[in-house]
Amino acid sequence: MSGHSAGSVARVGNNPFLKAVAALSTLCGWTSAALVVAAVAITCQMIFIRFVLNGSTVWQTEAVIYLVIASTLIGLPYVQRLRGHVNVDLVPLAVKGRARKVLGIAVLLAAIAIMGVVLFYAVELWLFAYERNWKSDTVWGVRLWIPYLAMPVGFGLLTLQLIADLVAVLTNVEPPFGIDEDPLTVHAGAEGARDAEGL
Repeated sequence: MSGHSAGSVARVGNNPFLKAVAALSTLCGWTSAALVVAAVAITCQMIFIRFVLNGSTVWQTEAVIYLVIASTLIGLPYVQRLRGHVNVDLVPLAVKGRARKVLGIAVLLAAIAIMGVVLFYAVELWLFAYERNWKSDTVWGVRLWIPYLAMPVGFGLLTLQLIADLVAVLTNVEPPFGIDEDPLTVHAGAEGARDAEGL
């Protein structure tokens, strides 16, 4: 990742659709964080039961696994909104103007298509688990449609955030790849200003 995109957030402008998706993605971030906190609390409770009360645990390990996986999946749209996913912007930096915008649109369309396929199979798996009443092969025997629900929710909202990113680029709310101008020019200009101050 280059320095220019660090800490950036998807822009929404005055577009109500972009604002709604941003709010939804932010809610996903808070939900993801809450799931991690719940997993930590359950882990602490499990440790207390095992090593202080010298008792046995039944559901805790499985619950923590499901919570951490759900946290990862539900947090996807929030990470996309914050531009936190790993990216390589060598090609976007090499092209400029209209070519960069075309490339940005093509990349977003490809990402939406791929996430659409993943979402389709996630929904299909979740429906199988629900309709066939699948349960985990553990003492707890949790109904698997409950933890599996994190897959269609997470990938669905990530797809929605990608669609919002595409709308933002198409409506010029946000530049493609979040690159306002050539970062090398900006960097060189900043160095020139520092040199001038040093004289």
